[in-house]
Amino acid sequence: MTSLRLGDTAPDFTADTTEGTLSFHEWKGDGWAVLFSHPADFTPVCTTELGRVAALKDEWARRNTKVIAVSVDPVDQHQQWKPDIEQVSGHAVDYPIVADEDRSVSEAYGMIHPGEGDTSTVRSVFLVDGSNRVRLSLTYPKSVGRNFDEILRALDGLQVTDAGPFSTPADWQVGDRVIVAPTLSTEDARARFVDVEEVKPYLRFTSVPAPA
Repeated sequence: MTSLRLGDTAPDFTADTTEGTLSFHEWKGDGWAVLFSHPADFTPVCTTELGRVAALKDEWARRNTKVIAVSVDPVDQHQQWKPDIEQVSGHAVDYPIVADEDRSVSEAYGMIHPGEGDTSTVRSVFLVDGSNRVRLSLTYPKSVGRNFDEILRALDGLQVTDAGPFSTPADWQVGDRVIVAPTLSTEDARARFVDVEEVKPYLRFTSVPAPA
């Protein structure tokens, strides 16, 4: 089973989906993508998860991010399931669901864990950046639904820290102060950023600069 590490190129694939045949890298373009697997159609936890992703449509768009789901079930079954998701969540499922019947996508991304009891996928999440690099991976067991607020928070953190010499502290949220990278001296940080606070020589906080 392939083990993808942070910084690796996300495997490209061409697959049948609920929105037709697509090639992953071409489909996502130079934006970000959330690729997430679900164990099976017509299951309770997955129904709530795919509905939640649909409800966050505007949030993904604001972050220049597309979403795509994967399971080993066929396209016709995905299509039959979509009305249930939409009824439960109140939101249209307007993103593709991959029909990975030959398990090639699931194997490439290490989404099948034999210790979980069968050949369906666990609840994997991959954040893929504009250069097709894996920037975050999460794996949840089949019995626990994902927290998509946390996935959005992590996406925000990655996009903020990509924009400057920063990292984010524990429990960071958009609007909170960020940590100045240790590669920058406090003196240099104060020359570049406003209200730099030195808590320790290695721990300095500042506000996120406004976009130019």
